[in-house]
Amino acid sequence: MHNAAPQPTTADPGNASDLELARRAAGGDTPAFECIMRRHNQLLFRTARSILKTDEETEDALQDAYLSAWRAIGSFREDARLSTWLARIVINESLGRLRRRGAQVIPLDTAIDSSGESAESSIADDPDRQPERLAMREEIRQLMERRIDRLPDMYRTVFMLRAVQEMSVTETAIALELPEATVRTRFFRARSLLREGLSRDFDLAVGDAFSFDGARCDRIVARVLATLSAERGSPRP
Repeated sequence: MHNAAPQPTTADPGNASDLELARRAAGGDTPAFECIMRRHNQLLFRTARSILKTDEETEDALQDAYLSAWRAIGSFREDARLSTWLARIVINESLGRLRRRGAQVIPLDTAIDSSGESAESSIADDPDRQPERLAMREEIRQLMERRIDRLPDMYRTVFMLRAVQEMSVTETAIALELPEATVRTRFFRARSLLREGLSRDFDLAVGDAFSFDGARCDRIVARVLATLSAERGSPRP
């Protein structure tokens, strides 16, 4: 539970560990929470976008997830990774948005994967998404983003966390509440589907996929901080 009024701090939050930042945020330290947001914005944006597939809704989901995290950070267990705890919150927020708009939601912990044939057709049947051999790197990056969007739901978030964000198998399994063996299988399948379309250009483009620029980061942080500032005079749950 947060205190009604944050206590000022003179320590530089940028030099603090995630655990220290979480402790300070739980005490109502808004600068510490801002540092948490900036430190984990890219991971969480990419995670939410892998589910929602549009930048605008992803930003809204991330803002709401941060507000939920701020209100619940006193319950963060210190034996866990803060990034994994935050990823779980943004995943739940993103899936909730899909359900509220009536979209079909395939649970990320589904035991049975979709058939390989239907998954392959979702990648291969769009001629406009075929990479051009002599395309510039920026064009390939954009193509990669579109192809990731077309991955079946159960593969897409695993791929985003493992390949794009470079989370470990264990971290991904914890975030998605999946067995590590399932994470490995789905990641292998996602890579296979993408490689069929992108071939040798795959590895060149993956590091640039879903770039998270400074303007977007600043915009999300500013919105969350404005909401927190408006709530400051009221006791927090």
